[in-house]
Amino acid sequence: MKTKIIILLFSWILLYQPTGAQVSFGEPELITDAWYFSLHHTDDKPVQKFDNWQKVNLPHDWSVKSLLSPTLASATGYLPGGIGWYGKSLFIPSDKEGKKVYLYFEGVYNRSEVFINGQSLGKRPNGYISFMYDATPYVLFGRENVVTVRVDHSQSADSRWYTGSGIYRKVWLIYAHPVHIAPWGVYAYPEIDKNRGTLKVEVEMENGSDQAASLTIVNELYAPDGKKVAGTQNKVSIPAGTNRKTNADLHVNHPALWSLASPSLYTLKTQVLKDGREIDRSTVTTGFRTFTFHPDKGFALNGEWTKMKGVCIHHDAGVLGAAVPREVWKQRLLTLKEIGCNAIRTTHNPQAPEVYDLCDELGLLVMNEAFDEWEFPKRKWLEGWNVGTPGYQGSYDFFEEWGEKDLEDMVRRDRNHLCVFAWSIGNEVDYPNDPYSHPVLDGGRDTGFTQPMFGGYKKDAPDAMRLGDIAKRLAAAVKRYDATRPVTAGLAGVAMSNQTAYPGALDIAGYNYTESFYLSDHEKYPERVIYGSENGHGMEAWKAVRDNEHIFGQFLWTGLDYLGESGRWPSRGLYTGLVDFAGFIKPRGYFRQSLWTDKPMAYLGTYPAPPSTGRNVISTDAHPIWNYNEGDLIRVVCYTHAPQVRLELNGRMVGETKAYDDRTGVVYWDIPYRKGTLEAVGLDASGKELCRYAIRSSERPYAIVVEESATKLSKRQPVARIVLRIVDENGTPVMLSDDEISCRIQGPARLLGLEAGNNQDMSDYTDHKHRVYHGRIVAYIQAEGQAGTINVEFTSPWLKKTGIEIQYSE
Repeated sequence: MKTKIIILLFSWILLYQPTGAQVSFGEPELITDAWYFSLHHTDDKPVQKFDNWQKVNLPHDWSVKSLLSPTLASATGYLPGGIGWYGKSLFIPSDKEGKKVYLYFEGVYNRSEVFINGQSLGKRPNGYISFMYDATPYVLFGRENVVTVRVDHSQSADSRWYTGSGIYRKVWLIYAHPVHIAPWGVYAYPEIDKNRGTLKVEVEMENGSDQAASLTIVNELYAPDGKKVAGTQNKVSIPAGTNRKTNADLHVNHPALWSLASPSLYTLKTQVLKDGREIDRSTVTTGFRTFTFHPDKGFALNGEWTKMKGVCIHHDAGVLGAAVPREVWKQRLLTLKEIGCNAIRTTHNPQAPEVYDLCDELGLLVMNEAFDEWEFPKRKWLEGWNVGTPGYQGSYDFFEEWGEKDLEDMVRRDRNHLCVFAWSIGNEVDYPNDPYSHPVLDGGRDTGFTQPMFGGYKKDAPDAMRLGDIAKRLAAAVKRYDATRPVTAGLAGVAMSNQTAYPGALDIAGYNYTESFYLSDHEKYPERVIYGSENGHGMEAWKAVRDNEHIFGQFLWTGLDYLGESGRWPSRGLYTGLVDFAGFIKPRGYFRQSLWTDKPMAYLGTYPAPPSTGRNVISTDAHPIWNYNEGDLIRVVCYTHAPQVRLELNGRMVGETKAYDDRTGVVYWDIPYRKGTLEAVGLDASGKELCRYAIRSSERPYAIVVEESATKLSKRQPVARIVLRIVDENGTPVMLSDDEISCRIQGPARLLGLEAGNNQDMSDYTDHKHRVYHGRIVAYIQAEGQAGTINVEFTSPWLKKTGIEIQYSE
């Protein structure tokens, strides 16, 4: 049988311009300051004045700024939705007359309608898709123009996780010549032959004038060191009112390849000339690399076979909700990379453009996902995850009209990002009986199942055979705009989907929590490329990837704790992440680091030893606490990949040196508690020390200390993440502290929020005080754009206070 090998050779344009929009044309201007907001405007018509409206800056998420309530849906984190209005006055100079004027929104959740001067520019129901409107016909040049946006999130339980509400991403005003590069119109990919790279560039031009235009398109490529390495010029004539594409090849000998360890980036500059005068330009970032997908060998990056050590992530950041600053995303992604993660899955929707920018810069692969449901709704749990009676609000009602358009716009926006390795057209849309069903669920000898699955076949439910037709349609939509990456999806009901054309419509097939099918499906479908698209944290799930060459990776649920999909009250969200709401690595994150990294590491956690007559609990979620009653029998667990480990208490060895246990990935001892310093020493096979990790007994809380913070802010980096820790008189962290911290700011800045990472803390997150968790808390401080000194003070009753001085400059 002929084996199918998918080889993808390409380069991506990274549309990251620190002072420009993500659409790569015209003159972009960020318009995120001085907006007005109201949840009390009940009229469906826009207003021209914003009396008694709240002044806000964008991005803005109104849901997370509300109080948690057990009367609200657990699916969306016990936080409210509603209908909100935004407004802004824009002065459009008279010298811009004759240009096109566009408004570009990176994301509005959801069911938005945009107006300018009372005229509707359009509606966009999907809350995750970026979109743009041509406002030119209604613009008043040389005068103030009123922009208003209606956001209808009245279906507040329309998702299985927290979505946020409002204009939660950036907004841009773009001026452009009537003849300009089309939105998302620059597309590049390379062909690599041995040591020669060819960057194939496609530029789509849009002629919005009433006359034909004769143009010269200039493309120049610059190496990572800034030197020009290639250039071309193309002439093109575009009839009035039409679009036309032009193509160019840029050749580079021995190109530097983008990789996970060394993400080399080139710069592509595109210039549009008319009668020798520049009328448009685009500057984007690009690079060279190859992908290979093989049904027997897995995945190779630049010819090197690689296991994807991936995580699924949602788009919120605890107290910040869905309006997450770039600096916070960068810290989170770097933390995931420190753990050993090399890939993320954008579950289950496109992320903010800045996330892809960062993944390109940092060297992280991305599976870019579009949908969690198609034409029918899934269950949304209202009273706690998987309990009670579900609701059925969702995005399904606009899928038929908008699904392909949303998918195409996601591809066009992100196809030039270096990080994206695949397009996912759906997550668990094939979950058996939620909503699709198939006779295979009844089981029987011919199906391989001896009993009904998921409640058995429901003949009145939607027919699972529809999945194949929809998947083919969506895959075709992707290929219209990018044929260089594979189409994929996360399959939840593999046994059911195998009876349909759904898997066959995919280039690579993601299996959610179905490691048991890895070997049997590899044998049954030898040309299918298989990987774990969503997986648990257990050792066996990792071994199914590590020990099977044909499985190219896994994506853990999840990399980051997230709001929503909550359990019964009290529960802010799902606490399955490697990293918590505050951005701190959790114990399970250190366990994963021991599996995913090669660098020497060790970590210690403790908990009361289980009784000898009970279940032998070997935890991968043990916290680094060494405060118990003298003589208590304590289980000490060590996460490491060192061949052997020695345990020391106050400098003396306790217990025996133990070898790494590949069965559980955990080394442990049961020892009586004695106050002092407990230390794990990782050793190689010969007994040579590789690494150390220590935890110490603490006294009572004594002081607040700043453990980490930026001391300089700017327009480029306006947010400081200040990490605070409670320590005793000796400076030892007090892990058991839950003291309440108050924050006071003097100077041109504001508090975005305090976040300690406690999933069960349902108190007020809108004020200036909060309790620490495990002795730590994070304060997010945002500069307000005025040069000067910002003094931030942190206090708590009976504790020594602390503070930090931060300078802001343009």
